[in-house]
Amino acid sequence: MKMKGIVPAAGLALALLASPLLANDVPGMVVKESPHSVSVTIDRLESVLEANDIAIALRWDHASNAEDAGIPLRETELLIFGNPEVGSHFFTSAQSAGIDLPLKALAWEDEEGQVWLGYNDPAHIAERHGIDDRAEVVQGMSQALDNLSDAATSVD
Repeated sequence: MKMKGIVPAAGLALALLASPLLANDVPGMVVKESPHSVSVTIDRLESVLEANDIAIALRWDHASNAEDAGIPLRETELLIFGNPEVGSHFFTSAQSAGIDLPLKALAWEDEEGQVWLGYNDPAHIAERHGIDDRAEVVQGMSQALDNLSDAATSVD
């Protein structure tokens, strides 16, 4: 018995699996294009966070650390930040949310030189940890992150 279409379908599936994910294809991650370099995007985000009294916990340069290990990597920087007055509400519902908070934002340059800024969607974090009693906090955090990331990625 011959199974027509199996080989072409398998080839298509392999091609799709082998192709890189688009920046906005990561489940639970909000991603925005940035017209700035990775470093400037993170500088801008850091500035707007500090202007809004949001604490910076760590800035991590993945590319620099990879280079130190002898591994080539396009520009990639992570910023860890938070506001305990907001994030702690997640913990009072599910302490396991502490694995995802404080929040993180990642800026990276793709193969074509485009810079992206991404962060975990607070609604995704809430869903992941079964937090269904903090809708106002999730909505407020989502709106704040949208505004802050827009400021970091805007053209002046």
